[in-house]
Amino acid sequence: MEQKIGDIKKLFQAADEKMLPELIETYLKDERAGVQSCINSARKRLEALAKEKERCFQLLSYEREYSAFSYICGIDEVGRGPLAGPVVAGAVILPKDCDILYINDSKQLSEKKREELYEIIMEKAVATGIGYATPERIDEINILQATFEAMKEAIGHLTVTPDLLLNDAVTIPGVSVKQVPIIKGDAKSMSIGAASIIAKVTRDRLMVQYDQVFPEYDFAGNKGYGSAKHIEALKKYGPTPIHRRSFIKNFV
Repeated sequence: MEQKIGDIKKLFQAADEKMLPELIETYLKDERAGVQSCINSARKRLEALAKEKERCFQLLSYEREYSAFSYICGIDEVGRGPLAGPVVAGAVILPKDCDILYINDSKQLSEKKREELYEIIMEKAVATGIGYATPERIDEINILQATFEAMKEAIGHLTVTPDLLLNDAVTIPGVSVKQVPIIKGDAKSMSIGAASIIAKVTRDRLMVQYDQVFPEYDFAGNKGYGSAKHIEALKKYGPTPIHRRSFIKNFV
């Protein structure tokens, strides 16, 4: 009895990429349009996977260049621009044989994808660290110096001592470890991209919690950035304890 197209479709949909070549081979001679459609979709999935693997290979070019170093750590921050909340830095040491796909600059990823990758990075990384600089500290020493402090804290929370830092654009003062600043590094280095993801997810989750405390400001939606609703609430209700006083002078 001929297998139903619907059942074949379910097989293809449930299959992971490793199983697809065998499925394609099995049903290649089935000339029914529905089956051929499944095969074409499977081939597109495999082509997309091959492109992603090639992109990730390129994303590891700095890690390969400095492969003589045992523990290469990517460093990045999020939250330099918002009116409220901390700046958060991430530090990630990935394994030498890292096989995580879809890592990118966190701003290029959907929230759902960032959350998925966060869990994978936290599971597979050799070590991770997070650092914070509070709004008060940002006001006290300025955003750049506060960012450096958050980065140093993130490095300090690693359970493994790095012997090379790949940084997104900056050179961190007062750090003895060799540093390589890379412009737009979160889109050029997998280690920096991974650091940007864990920093972004950590900070976003924190701002969602702040939204429960200060619901008028829509922190869950704007994450502390100066959206119209945020600025309107700021003018109406005034600043909260998590607002950066040096950032909101034009609004209050």
